[in-house]
Amino acid sequence: MIEHKEVTIIHFSKKIIEPIPEEQTSIWTCTSEGCSCWMRDDFSFGEQPVCPICSSVMTSEIRLLPVLSNGAKKGFQ
Repeated sequence: MIEHKEVTIIHFSKKIIEPIPEEQTSIWTCTSEGCSCWMRDDFSFGEQPVCPICSSVMTSEIRLLPVLSNGAKKGFQ
C-alpha cells in the first residue's frame, strides 16, 4: 500500500523591494460624476482634451504618480 503525504513548500525571498520613484504630475480628470477616467498631460493629444470614455469636459489637476517618461514630448515633431 502506497501512502501519499501532502507536502507544502514555502519560499521566503530576501530580495529588497526598492520603492518606485514618484513625482508631482499634471493630469486631466473627467468632470462627469459617474466617470473615473483620467490621463497624464504628457500622454494627451489636445490642449483641452475631451474624456475618451464619456466625452465630457476634463479639468487639469496635479497628482503624485510613479515616474514615466514619454519619448514623444508635446511640441516636438
